[in-house]
Amino acid sequence: MIKNLTKHGNSWALVIDKPILELLKIDPEQPLEITTDGRTLVVAPGPQTTHKQKVRAARAKVNQKHSAAFKKLAE
Repeated sequence: MIKNLTKHGNSWALVIDKPILELLKIDPEQPLEITTDGRTLVVAPGPQTTHKQKVRAARAKVNQKHSAAFKKLAE
């Protein structure tokens, strides 16, 4: 398959068609790992964040932001 880059703001983007995303089981919100050997570009699914990891990160963010209020509520 031959693809052309698409202008996206001040950058250029490579658009990946939906059938290819589905074939590779890549979610549009999933991080991608991009590597190169200086001549070839390799795009692969990056590590997936599990639901549990997302909940932990959200909890940590809320605890950090509202820790004083939580301490007052616990008294």
